[in-house]
Amino acid sequence: MDSSIFKGRRERLGNSLENGDIVIIFSASEPEGISRFLQNNNFLYLTGIVDVSEAILALTKTNDKINEMLFIKRNIPERIVWDGAKMYPEEAKELSGIDNIKFVDEFDDIILGNLFVSKKVYINAGLQQLKKPLTPALFFISKVRDRIIHLSFHDVNQLMMPLRQFKEQIEIDNLSKAIEITGIGLDSIFKNAKAGMYEYELEAMLFYEMRRRGLTHFGFAPIIACGVNATTLHYIDNDTQIKDNELVLCDVGALFNNYSADITRTFPIGDKFTNRQKEVYSAVLNVQKTIIEMIKPGVGMTDLNQKTGELIGEACMKLGLINDPKDYRKYYMHSIGHHLGMDTHDLGPRDSILKEGMVITVEPGIYIPEEKIGVRIEDDILVTAEGYKNLSFMIPKEIEELEALRRK
Repeated sequence: MDSSIFKGRRERLGNSLENGDIVIIFSASEPEGISRFLQNNNFLYLTGIVDVSEAILALTKTNDKINEMLFIKRNIPERIVWDGAKMYPEEAKELSGIDNIKFVDEFDDIILGNLFVSKKVYINAGLQQLKKPLTPALFFISKVRDRIIHLSFHDVNQLMMPLRQFKEQIEIDNLSKAIEITGIGLDSIFKNAKAGMYEYELEAMLFYEMRRRGLTHFGFAPIIACGVNATTLHYIDNDTQIKDNELVLCDVGALFNNYSADITRTFPIGDKFTNRQKEVYSAVLNVQKTIIEMIKPGVGMTDLNQKTGELIGEACMKLGLINDPKDYRKYYMHSIGHHLGMDTHDLGPRDSILKEGMVITVEPGIYIPEEKIGVRIEDDILVTAEGYKNLSFMIPKEIEELEALRRK
């Protein structure tokens, strides 16, 4: 990607700062064991640097001017033969467009002077469980607070949210590619899943198609849930043997260039839906289509949620599940969707007013544990000037399409 993209993002971030503010963003650390490295999203968004660990981006604002510094690990010549060469300053400058490249071992001394004349520090501290060691960002906060007591620390996501909730074309391209590859994996599942298989075998089909195309990460832990498992919203065990005539719910998303797809499809493990499965599936599909048609600039996420509740209530009445449409929460417990981007639940308020450039999911469902039926259908939707574009339109969800694939 052209470094001008990242320069523009840092300029927009800088415009939201006041004089005396500092932004400090730590890249991801080296993973433990044999885990694959995955870059911190805010660091990547602002620098374009994908595969460098333990680096630090610092932005300071003084006299209405932004000063940019990027700190990377120093190459030690005698270690190159063992560990390989680290990124050189020239390469970091070319990728990020940042001229002022320093080394991580210089960070404390250089940043200290800036902190003494600053007021607020925005940092990617995130949430950390008490039983786990401090992240580099939290460790940095703890040692600075003991020395510079006038500073206040704030979550950098406050500044990043207004930027990241609107997608540039390159981001839409990355999301579309993640969706495309997810669709290829789902197509393999539709055509090859059989009764007697285990849920993890279907997960493996998806991951195989991802790895064939160079992808190393899911956007989130995949949900492959058959039968009653599909009525547990965050089921991730994926270890149950699939029985004949069950429904299988797949809530999955490949990660492409740190952009996550989020697609849910529900299909019959047999050649076709049973009559009852078809009733429930049709109800959910009709709700989803209605909500997607509502999407356009100016519509609120709360509007979508309110309408979904009304429609699900009516559907549950027709399905004989409830006697009062207000009782729909017994069979539908979550919201209609969320922002989508570098994080599966991307930065953006749940009560957003939709604007051009946002990407959201639309994912109604009906979950009936007593009948061992769980149906959810989810697509990824770009808000356009005229209305919307379904980025996952190519992934089958009509009953006739799914049954045709199953017959194959």
